[in-house]
Amino acid sequence: DVQLVESGGGLVQAGGSLRLSCAASGFTFDDYAVGWFRQAPGKEREGIGCLSSSDGSAFYSDSVKGRFTISRDNAKNTAYLQMNSLKPQDTAVYTCGARRGCSGTYYARGLGTQVTVSS
Repeated sequence: DVQLVESGGGLVQAGGSLRLSCAASGFTFDDYAVGWFRQAPGKEREGIGCLSSSDGSAFYSDSVKGRFTISRDNAKNTAYLQMNSLKPQDTAVYTCGARRGCSGTYYARGLGTQVTVSS
């Protein structure tokens, strides 16, 4: 079965860091870009970044640029979202997905992991 499973979420103080993991199985992970998005209660879903599968290009939303970094280890079929200098407004459910290119649609996505940043 095609599956993406996020882990690493939790409670952190403002200014702290977390690293989320996204473990893929059931498909050829290398063929897809990795996208991350988040959704806070009462707010619209926000795409926060994407890492291409071809040339390693990465794209970030203005809200996280310079603080968050997406990486991947294709040998482990795993992607990561390193989050630094966290702010209370980063509190959300974070979800990873396999995309048909960073401009393409999602092939698969996980269920998400909660990140809560306290002030």
